[in-house]
Amino acid sequence: MRILLNREKEKTMALVDVIISCTDSLKQVADWNSHSNPAGKFVVITSRLLSDAHRYILRCLSAHQVVRHCVIFTSISEAAHSVFPDSPLGPDAYREYESLLVQDYDELNKKSGAKPRQFGSKVQAKIKFEDGGRSKLSPSGEDVPHLEASSSGRDFLEQTPLDSTEDAVFKLDVSVHHFPMILCPLSPRVFVLPSEGLMAEAHLSSEHEDSIGPGFPPLSTGMLSDTDDVPPGATLTAHFLYHLAAKMDLKMEIFSLGDMSKTVGKILTDMSSLYDVGRRKRSAGLLLIDRTLDLLTPCCHGDSLFDRMFSSLPRRNRISNTQGKGSGLQLKLGSSYLQRAPLDAQIPLTKILNDEDWQINNFRLLESVEAFLCGWNSGDSDSQVTGLINLGQKIHEKESHSSAEILIGSFVSSETFRGTPFLEAILDRRTKDGGLLVKKWLQETLRRENITVNVKSRAGFVTKPELQAMIKALTGSQSSLLKNKAIIQIASATLFALEETNCTKWDAFSSAEKILSVSSGETSQSLAAQIGDLINKSALLGSQVNKGKSEMSKGLLSLQDAILLMIVGYILAGENFPSSSSEGPFSWQEERLLKDAVVDALLENPSVANLKFLDGIREELEKNVCKSKSEKDTEKLDIDDFDDEQWGEWGDEDVEDDSKNEQAYGDVQLKLELRDRVDNLFKFLHKLSNLKRKNIPLRDGSLTMEGNFSEDSYMGKGLLYKLLTRVLGKYDVPGLEYHSSTVGRLFKSGFGRFGLGQAKPSLADQNVILVFVIGGINGVEVREAQEALAESGRPDIELLVGGTTLLTPENMLDLLLGDSSFF
Repeated sequence: MRILLNREKEKTMALVDVIISCTDSLKQVADWNSHSNPAGKFVVITSRLLSDAHRYILRCLSAHQVVRHCVIFTSISEAAHSVFPDSPLGPDAYREYESLLVQDYDELNKKSGAKPRQFGSKVQAKIKFEDGGRSKLSPSGEDVPHLEASSSGRDFLEQTPLDSTEDAVFKLDVSVHHFPMILCPLSPRVFVLPSEGLMAEAHLSSEHEDSIGPGFPPLSTGMLSDTDDVPPGATLTAHFLYHLAAKMDLKMEIFSLGDMSKTVGKILTDMSSLYDVGRRKRSAGLLLIDRTLDLLTPCCHGDSLFDRMFSSLPRRNRISNTQGKGSGLQLKLGSSYLQRAPLDAQIPLTKILNDEDWQINNFRLLESVEAFLCGWNSGDSDSQVTGLINLGQKIHEKESHSSAEILIGSFVSSETFRGTPFLEAILDRRTKDGGLLVKKWLQETLRRENITVNVKSRAGFVTKPELQAMIKALTGSQSSLLKNKAIIQIASATLFALEETNCTKWDAFSSAEKILSVSSGETSQSLAAQIGDLINKSALLGSQVNKGKSEMSKGLLSLQDAILLMIVGYILAGENFPSSSSEGPFSWQEERLLKDAVVDALLENPSVANLKFLDGIREELEKNVCKSKSEKDTEKLDIDDFDDEQWGEWGDEDVEDDSKNEQAYGDVQLKLELRDRVDNLFKFLHKLSNLKRKNIPLRDGSLTMEGNFSEDSYMGKGLLYKLLTRVLGKYDVPGLEYHSSTVGRLFKSGFGRFGLGQAKPSLADQNVILVFVIGGINGVEVREAQEALAESGRPDIELLVGGTTLLTPENMLDLLLGDSSFF
């Protein structure tokens, strides 16, 4: 994760790595135990609440007893701390926390039997944290764990004369500062919020009739009033955008589309009116958009190489997914947090190399590290060399695991940022164009390094063997690998996305979505038939996988994939069949067939659909499947082994009938329970089909096609493209609200009668436009936003695109129906 620093008028941008920005990093730093000379200062940078980071900070301070100064930088402002539901701190949050941290630390020392900040004895201190740091602050110290064992303090004593430390007592100095600008830039023009930071994890809506999920704004029904509780995610988003504009020295002209965006715009306007009076800044436009106005685009598999790469690459697992019971990293029931998929996409570079190449490069790496250590510290080289030998043995024992840890690439090159121009160019390309661009970069790099590769190349086409051969050639030497790491990582990510398994599934999704789109332009019967066909095919895939025929199932979609396509189908039905009611876009008979198909598919193979609405009955469904299989096998054996002597055993069939009746009754109850769950699923699908009818900006026809726009330019485009096309063309967009400042409202209401009123500014008149989608963005929308800007004929406009997170179709399914949903 990186921090976007002050962006002045010369349009420079500096990126700096953060030390601590999420819960996982806090835990890793807390567990760190240094054996080198202990430092006297300790710095924490976090994107979480101070109360969330509190126990980790205490853990670090207790493990390093010699620290005298603790400086904490948090991206959450004091005002945001005071209004956040889970924060125990008030308006003066930073000063309160400074005193509470010192108080809690002194009480920990007292419980361990040590005087505050005294180092004359070897204090045994160690903290046992069972809740992972989610508990509230405890000024009394009752909830603070005990101390046992500290090695860094002993190291300090061994290197310091006793007469200088025996009676030395130091007071811990704590200072807390606001450090905004913790974000994840994908390029100089595109950014999202840290996936495990508080701003992205906070709820954007509470559970009510018009909510879609905690990760999305509610429907824009126009019923949201100023008296309603503002979701914590909206408040944090407003504070983030305000400080972003302040660091870039911009005065924002705020426009919003959607109820939640209007709420964020009002908070931003109030903050700007309080703090920015009389300050001269460069003017810029801020366009806020609710994600719920367009759920279709992020659910679909569009033509974007960036989306293909990001969706196919493995991600770093959250620690909360691997922790056992009692882990504080798990979500609290009823809390204001939701789990988002980590943005740390990792490129498995070892898969690009074959086993023999990897072993050779691995031993070269060990030899180089050994030589470096010998030259760095000759007195301690023996222990280091022994560690290297042990490492080599581990590589032989667990080659795949070790190789994945030692040689793995990052989606964004963070060492020198040489990969930034490559990633920026990829964001603006479709799949084919992006692949050809990567191929061109590889060829230019090989030519510059004077490396020849014997591989067949076809103009206008990109093949996997071609890319793999060029990547291997560049990784042949360590100097070439380090020098060209940025293009190697981007090319490896492209190669991984174009692998047969990833490419086939993405293309299958894309083809199915095109069929659904075409069917939605015909009749509801045609669309319902296509959705039912997808569900039935997914049931066929489940049966093939159960029979071990994995090769036959290649290219087919699972039941979970079919449910995602069913979401797409229902949204399309709501957009194309305006006469549909709240009961659903399809007739009773059509929807009944769809429900039966889903129930039968789940009864056939419930394990393939890892969705929240099956919680509580999934194990029973799996047991029922196993029982049915065993009964079929038993019946087959009975028929084969049947003989005349078994005629006499038929008198005991009454007992068997009773057990079969009980089993049949249990099966019926399970099926009825499953039908109830499926009925609730379809009620949720009805809500999704009503997006156009309930969202006022869509209902009023503000983004419908008019005579000024060609059908080809609008066909298959998302909301962001359509909105920017209208705004940059200076066409009216009903529902787009401008938030004027206090001075502007005064001119409009008071001085307007004297002819001194201010004209409403236009977003197209701004030279800098920042578009922020509350709920998240994807790669297709970034490309389409740049296309809309290029088609407007306004090269003087600098367009920045941001969002709450980076969305993939998998993320959308999880946010709508998975663990991160209200369902």
